[in-house]
Amino acid sequence: MRSPVFEDIDPASDCDCPGCVRGRGLFRSPAGRTPARQAAAHRALVVAAVTAAALGAGQAVPAAAATHTAGRPSAPRADQPPGGESGTPQGGVSALFGPDGPNRPVKEGEPLAIGATTRSLIVGRAKKWLDARVPYSMSRFWRDGYRQDCSGYVSMAWNLPRNEWTGSLGQYAVRITKDQLQPGDILLFHNPDNPQKGSHVVLFGGWKDPRHISYTAYEQVPPHTRRITTPYAYWTNSKRYVPYRYKGLTRDLAAPAAPSSAPYPGAAYFGPGADNPHVARLGRMLAARGGASYYAKGPGSRWSDADRRATRAFQRAQGWTGAAANGLPGPGTWRLLVTGKGKDIKAAAPASHGVPGYPGREMFRPGAENRYVTELGRQLVRKGYGRFYRNGPGPRWSDADRRAVEAFQRAQGWRGGAADGLPGPGTWRRLFA
Repeated sequence: MRSPVFEDIDPASDCDCPGCVRGRGLFRSPAGRTPARQAAAHRALVVAAVTAAALGAGQAVPAAAATHTAGRPSAPRADQPPGGESGTPQGGVSALFGPDGPNRPVKEGEPLAIGATTRSLIVGRAKKWLDARVPYSMSRFWRDGYRQDCSGYVSMAWNLPRNEWTGSLGQYAVRITKDQLQPGDILLFHNPDNPQKGSHVVLFGGWKDPRHISYTAYEQVPPHTRRITTPYAYWTNSKRYVPYRYKGLTRDLAAPAAPSSAPYPGAAYFGPGADNPHVARLGRMLAARGGASYYAKGPGSRWSDADRRATRAFQRAQGWTGAAANGLPGPGTWRLLVTGKGKDIKAAAPASHGVPGYPGREMFRPGAENRYVTELGRQLVRKGYGRFYRNGPGPRWSDADRRAVEAFQRAQGWRGGAADGLPGPGTWRRLFA
């Protein structure tokens, strides 16, 4: 199936008015003619601006604005348009590198090839395009052979043998419910009435709040790949997005293993100084049960304080106290983890006097990416240190965070190692007091 070719364009300026923001999602023909609707919208904005000036400061012209519900993400900035279905046209089914590429062409009725993959591999591939800021295009193919549109992005993340589109991705997946969504699944909207320009698909990256109001979405939209907090199920046509799970998904190391394949190895394998695969397995199981925020760079084979605190959080989630919640996994803790039973770890609750509990130093190291970094940055902005942030703050630890923390620490009169830009318990307590 050969698809019509469109070229996506940006507005002529970097104006952030609603019309120019919407203009980022418009398309023009190969000859370069801008649609009449874009010109009309621009004229309407000019008229509105002149009218506002004529009325004067005493009479404001009502502005179009999206309503914001508490707990839901605000609309993206001007440089992060909502995207949407009409702004993300897609190509059809094609071989890697396109119909004329080195791979053999796609044959009608060819059986599907369901390859095995894991959640971590899916998200890892999605992040590669995110880091490369792959430009959006429904006619171009990235160096890995996948088409640079929304369905090509999912085809790449799922490591499919060819480029699919929203009308065929469902063949590789099973339908699931909202509550079953996990990283690596997708939210698919295929509109039969306008399949190429009225459909869209995003990769689910995890919930952003315990009420499942919003989630992290990995998606391919103009101008390039992005990761953005998105209201469930999407900004537009929310009720028409359907959750799906890839059929070839194998048990990730982050998921609980079957009891028979993971017997309790013994207490000697856990605790200070331990370095073995059982520690890594423990950390991955804890991450899958809500403990991912305790790990700055992900679980590893060397026992760390992050493992101890995540284990203790899981034990406390079961209602255990004292020696039963000492942060060292015993047979009971291990059994609940490998069978998927018991209660998951809840989000950290505020400590005394309304100050959020300090999450640990490992949350604020180079490469760290978690909600505590965002929480820290927002509090620094509230305290008057927002000048250090050109963008954000966000969940990924950056030099802007470090410099803002250092400035706050110096404002407390601290010097030397006490003002190193890395928040310890004292910095955290004063910052949130």
